[in-house]
Amino acid sequence: MISQSSIDLVFETSRVEEVIGDFVQLKKAGSNFKGLSPFSDERTPSFMVSPVKQIWKDFSTGKGGNVVAFLMEHEHFTYPEAIKYLAKKYNIEIEETEQTNEQKEAANERESLYLVSEFANDYFQKILHKTDQGKSIGLSYFKERGFTEETIKKFNLGYSLNEWQAFTDEALKKGYNIEYLEKTGLTIVKDDKRFDRFKGRVMFPIKSMSGRVLGFGGRILTNDKKAAKYLNSPESDIYHKSKVLYGIYHAKQSIAKEDNCYLVEGYTDVIQFHQTGIKNVVSSSGTALTPEQIRLINRLTKNITVLFDGDAAGMRASLRGIDLILEQGMNVKVCSFPEGEDPDSFAKQNTLEELTLYLEDNAKDFIQFKASVLFEDSKNDPIKKADTVRDIVNSISKIPDRIKKEIYIQECARIMDISEEVLFSTLAQINKKEFQEENKKYSTEQKAFEVIKHKQPVKKVDVQYILERKIIEILLLYGNKTEDFEDLVLKENDKGELILEPVIHQAKVFEKVFLDLQDDEMEFTNEKFKTLYYTIIDALNQNPEFELKTFINSVRQDMASEITSILMDDEKYHLDNWQRMDIFPKEKQHTVAQLVSETILSLRCFLIDLKVKEFRLETAQNKSDSNRNILEEVKDYSGLKMLLSRKLNRVL
Repeated sequence: MISQSSIDLVFETSRVEEVIGDFVQLKKAGSNFKGLSPFSDERTPSFMVSPVKQIWKDFSTGKGGNVVAFLMEHEHFTYPEAIKYLAKKYNIEIEETEQTNEQKEAANERESLYLVSEFANDYFQKILHKTDQGKSIGLSYFKERGFTEETIKKFNLGYSLNEWQAFTDEALKKGYNIEYLEKTGLTIVKDDKRFDRFKGRVMFPIKSMSGRVLGFGGRILTNDKKAAKYLNSPESDIYHKSKVLYGIYHAKQSIAKEDNCYLVEGYTDVIQFHQTGIKNVVSSSGTALTPEQIRLINRLTKNITVLFDGDAAGMRASLRGIDLILEQGMNVKVCSFPEGEDPDSFAKQNTLEELTLYLEDNAKDFIQFKASVLFEDSKNDPIKKADTVRDIVNSISKIPDRIKKEIYIQECARIMDISEEVLFSTLAQINKKEFQEENKKYSTEQKAFEVIKHKQPVKKVDVQYILERKIIEILLLYGNKTEDFEDLVLKENDKGELILEPVIHQAKVFEKVFLDLQDDEMEFTNEKFKTLYYTIIDALNQNPEFELKTFINSVRQDMASEITSILMDDEKYHLDNWQRMDIFPKEKQHTVAQLVSETILSLRCFLIDLKVKEFRLETAQNKSDSNRNILEEVKDYSGLKMLLSRKLNRVL
């Protein structure tokens, strides 16, 4: 268990915008930050982070909370793991008591897979650095590749002994369950026999964006023709190769900072680039590029530079991945190395300045690159040239942005020496089927809308829900502020008429709200709001130094989630740049007293309406002489509402 003092220090030190900034590219939006949702596939930002309130809200999925909630949601951490992750990030030493056997057994299966993977990562590193076989074979190989001791340790490179079950025996000896060793793929189980999957291989741990070990890549060092040169962990509950990029953990901050991501093919390409000084580089680990991997990059930048080996056949095969990148609305550049070179060898032979200069000079727009590669084979063959043009236009058709499409068509016409009209015609043919499908879908949606429009009853606005929610928001944002309030004291004038006389007094916002609701005997009807209301009032009453961030971190997760939704709903309007259109929304904190008074008065008016409706229903059902008394009460309530409405500047 982690001590409470350590938890408090972690919350006090961590910054939600810094932590989330490691996973999502955030841009300033007023006092907040905005970015693309990491929980859904979107192209328009709907993800908001508030540094002032230290909370976040994803409007596309409805998720939200504090910094720990983000890590639990995004990285599937348990609460203690999220605290440990933040402690490591901010160099905080945490106090922790030893877990009991019962607590270890209570860990869920997914967590067990992570624990096994972490153990394997430590084990393979230990074998590499501490055993004769590891030093003479594994370490020698890495040093031959030009990797320094610092780089080897930074990427947690390791070695698996060339023995059938050395790792499995050690894991079982340490108390790890064979079931989880098998599910992670570290151990192969056949009948009563057990084998190490990565026997005799150098090991590359594959990490998530937050640094958790998901799986491994292993390279064999012998000339065994029957064995695969590279072997990856099989799919598991924690490792999905189509959703993982090798090196993303070490590259994420540099990708966001440089606003560009270099995409290579292999593990050593990533490591060599990183060691040379270019850190914004990741690899698809030898697998075909997938939409999920592209979206992972898209969270950090809109720009990808694909790096190819000098091998022409390999370049043509890899060009297919570019279309997927274009479909995601990203900007693509392509750079190839001289024949016989790959990113690993080229980075090894050049300084940082030389490598940087080469990439700047040779990175081409994808359309130029694709045309130059394909055109060489087809320039003397009209049929091949026509196929090449169609292939390039097909790539252009994948781009969502119509302006970019037109610019690329113009560029293609110039390079391929063909008229724009022909290319636009070809583009229209390619998109025809897609347009028809979209139109069909649109027509279906329109019909569905028309049915709803005519037959679906309009949902009534729950006024009391909105007002109760607003009261909670006011207490959270301004509860501890002292304001001058204009109270309305109900008096009878000389003519016997009810009038509201204003009286100014100073009070804290939470005291004003509490006393007003208590005086009118107004109760919250929403149970969640009711619980929140009394929890907030209690916290404000007991703590004169009430801080929103501390309060959110102290309540239950379900309450914290509700608070985030209440506080961040207004922020979604800041996703649009209103100032650009000369629209300047009035800030709430400048009129706190007015906001409090109007909200309470609005709730009073609403409750008066309910009471009047109740009296009228009673009058209709009751034909006795008591009706006169009821009508008198209705008259009094109606008069009171009239006075309140005047105060609110509303017309009844």
